[in-house]
Amino acid sequence: MHELATRLRRLPPSCGPVRLIGVDGHAGSGKSTFAGELAQALDGAPVLRLDDIASHDELFEWTGRLLAQVIEPLGRGESAHYAPYDWRARRFGTPRALPAAPVVLIEGVGAGRRALRPHLAALLWMELPHEESWRRGRQRDGEEQREFWAGWVGAERRHFAEDPSRPFADLLVRQLEKGYEVFPGPGKSLGPDQSLTHGDGPSAVC
Repeated sequence: MHELATRLRRLPPSCGPVRLIGVDGHAGSGKSTFAGELAQALDGAPVLRLDDIASHDELFEWTGRLLAQVIEPLGRGESAHYAPYDWRARRFGTPRALPAAPVVLIEGVGAGRRALRPHLAALLWMELPHEESWRRGRQRDGEEQREFWAGWVGAERRHFAEDPSRPFADLLVRQLEKGYEVFPGPGKSLGPDQSLTHGDGPSAVC
């Protein structure tokens, strides 16, 4: 993980002074856990979770809010402020600060959508088939969220059919029994920092 963190730090800034790293994948694919571990390897890099930006009424129609509350301030080198959504109370909460740190992670389904890609220094995709991801997600959330998952699966299918992320991923991340394996993604372009060029085999085990 530290090798990957080092490589990401070497990328040129992509959003003002910030290297914005997207972590995308199907719901239940392990994005949150991976992003948390990567953030630790990045010395406590801030993590924006798209679950805090989305809502019941806007599962994927949150682009404008994210651009206005997060991307635009970071692009000016300012701290962003966003109101995290409470999925149980069904309302947005008290605004939370997101500093314009050298590296900021955005994790969640849709982190690699076309409206965000111009602002990303790199896009990582959690390489786990959708059926396995959704099975893990349902198991994680339990009976309480069964009705939500029934609606979510269709919404996610439509989103990725209209605005896929994986074809543009710079790196694919596969969870192992211990740690993660990182491969070159279909996008294979990480900008002018050629130190992130990889061969055909696994690029890193972290």
